[in-house]
Amino acid sequence: MSGNPFYRLAPFIQEYIYKHQWTELRAVQVEACRVIFESESHLLLAAGTASGKTEAAFLPVITLLHESPPLSISALYIGPLKALINDQFARLSDLLEEAHLPVWHWHGDVSPSHKNKMLKNPQGILQITPESLESMLINRSTDILRLFADLRFIVIDEVHAFMGTDRGSQILCQLERLTRMIGHQPRRIGLSATLGDYAIAEKWLSSGTEKRTITPKVQVGQQKVRLAVEHFYLDEEKKMSLYDQYIFDQSKNRKCLIFTNNREQAEYTVATLRQLAEGKRMPDVYHVHHGSISAPLREAAEKAMKESPEPCVTAATITLELGIDLGYLERIIQLETPFSVSSFVQRLGRSGRRGTPSEMWLVCKEDEEVNDLLPNQLPWSLLQAIAIIQLYLEERWIEPVSPKHYPFSLLYHQTMSTLAAMGELVPAALAQRVLTLSPFKNISSEDFRRLLLYLIEIDHIEQTEERGLLVGLTGEQVVRNFRFYSVFPDNEEFTVRDESKEIGSILSPPPKGERFALAGRTWEVMEIELKRRTVYARPVKGKVRTTWNGGGGSIHSRILQRMKQVLEEDIIYSYLQPGAVKRLCEARNLARAAGILKTNILPLGGNSYCLFPWLGTVAYRTLERCLRYRGADLYEIRNVGGLSPYFLTFSTKSGTTIEVDSLLKEVIAGTADTEQLMQEDEAPQLEKYDEFIPPSLLRKGFRYDYLDLNELRLAFDIKN
Repeated sequence: MSGNPFYRLAPFIQEYIYKHQWTELRAVQVEACRVIFESESHLLLAAGTASGKTEAAFLPVITLLHESPPLSISALYIGPLKALINDQFARLSDLLEEAHLPVWHWHGDVSPSHKNKMLKNPQGILQITPESLESMLINRSTDILRLFADLRFIVIDEVHAFMGTDRGSQILCQLERLTRMIGHQPRRIGLSATLGDYAIAEKWLSSGTEKRTITPKVQVGQQKVRLAVEHFYLDEEKKMSLYDQYIFDQSKNRKCLIFTNNREQAEYTVATLRQLAEGKRMPDVYHVHHGSISAPLREAAEKAMKESPEPCVTAATITLELGIDLGYLERIIQLETPFSVSSFVQRLGRSGRRGTPSEMWLVCKEDEEVNDLLPNQLPWSLLQAIAIIQLYLEERWIEPVSPKHYPFSLLYHQTMSTLAAMGELVPAALAQRVLTLSPFKNISSEDFRRLLLYLIEIDHIEQTEERGLLVGLTGEQVVRNFRFYSVFPDNEEFTVRDESKEIGSILSPPPKGERFALAGRTWEVMEIELKRRTVYARPVKGKVRTTWNGGGGSIHSRILQRMKQVLEEDIIYSYLQPGAVKRLCEARNLARAAGILKTNILPLGGNSYCLFPWLGTVAYRTLERCLRYRGADLYEIRNVGGLSPYFLTFSTKSGTTIEVDSLLKEVIAGTADTEQLMQEDEAPQLEKYDEFIPPSLLRKGFRYDYLDLNELRLAFDIKN
């Protein structure tokens, strides 16, 4: 192909471009056309939010499908969130209106009638979640060849959200299983706005295939950003704090998206804003968007943010972080700090999509404890927010992704999924189908044999007289539940209804007559049907909290190191607001006076000490265990505690003197292997299906994937 790739596109696509008054193809779209039209390689499109990546992938793909009409589903789009799939479905439907190429979406909220139409006439493009694809591989295994015989392209959106997770490895397993069933290898196209290391992403995208991945180098102008960071102390005696008033003032009369780090905070924030708006006789323009909100209410929030010309405020968790175009947003508010630079960039990118700068206001808070120990007097959330912003502004640094070496929970899942789909298999045939999947390349035949024997013992797998393997009676209860399709931990929640209308779900309902929060409102329990797991409730006045499981992510060591640098610097960053400036100056003075920037260990009085390692979550966890297990032997260290990953506290035996310069090195150097950092019978259950894994394998997985002695030794300059 030579010249302008615009003229290589299908005529109806050219008309679509003219109709929407595009003056030219964007750089990422030009390069995508070149790779897709001129090669057989996989394609990774790594460009900022609102850069046109979705169109870049689909314009040339649809052209090729138009030129050679497919005999089945020809393009499979895998998205991480239902909201993103709904958004992309609407965008593609518009693009394909004149192409006579159908586009289907398939997830838990899609009607059976829509799915049945696709099953009767499998043509065009299918947009699906990993969980629905898993269900299809299990329950429609005999239809897979008919549905996907002519599958040519697989588009994976937001690849950074999948890489390094069991869910991402699940996708790789699914694609490899699918490829074997249809007998050929479709090309893969990965999309992402936040990748730190392209080589890692290219390797991930091509896993299990023989094709290479090409990442076009696209020069895109830097998006202008507006940032503000403010800090508040909370005064529990006041009914409505300055912190709440500030959030209200910064969001009122605007189209604004408020990001929180958990569902409880999203609920409480909207309930508070509603209360303030009601007191000022202002309209109720508030919505909540998270995984426990019913589909109609989530879709209502999305529609209001996209289409309403009036002010609209939605508090959301990760469910609105990825990809979805919410139209013109005037402001993003982030409560506390995101756990990663990647998350910060994604959330910032929800605004600034109509030629205006991306705008985010980060609001940090803490309780004022005058007599607290020094490590608790530092504003960790504020320091982390500044560090994340500086890493992005100064270096455009984003966390690299580390794949798991021993994903045993996923191994259980794919083993049971394969047996459920295929029926009886002899052990060798099962091993050939499962262990050859790329995510399990480090798992030995002996480890797999140990897993199978354990699953037979607990009746998840049954061995027939012919020595074949089947899903056992106990295993059937797991596999035949719709929750089996997902590999991330979830809980069976109670559905909440207001008369016939579904509001959402909660994990554990309070007794009849008591209250809880959901969808930004307060509800009183009227009736509980335990068998149907349904709560009937009515709306009432007031404000309460509801707790959900889940929360913190893993923080990279580079962020902690930059936090230390923030304390060392004298710079007053331009985006800091008055409260944040004052609090940062206090923190710097405190850190310098205490000497914690010159030494890692601070005496707390008596035989108690505080350790500031400036390491990320994994290295912190390893160090904590070194102190707890090896330190107990070497220095009689006791009472190990702290706040991960910011500081550790511990005490020594009364009368013991320690040389602070040598303590850490001796403890770390004295740890020869991570096996020494676990109790004899310890087998941590951290992933969804770990309860079905032999303890010996759980120990192995934890040692290699959740501890890192090498990083610890490198940080403290200890040679192996």
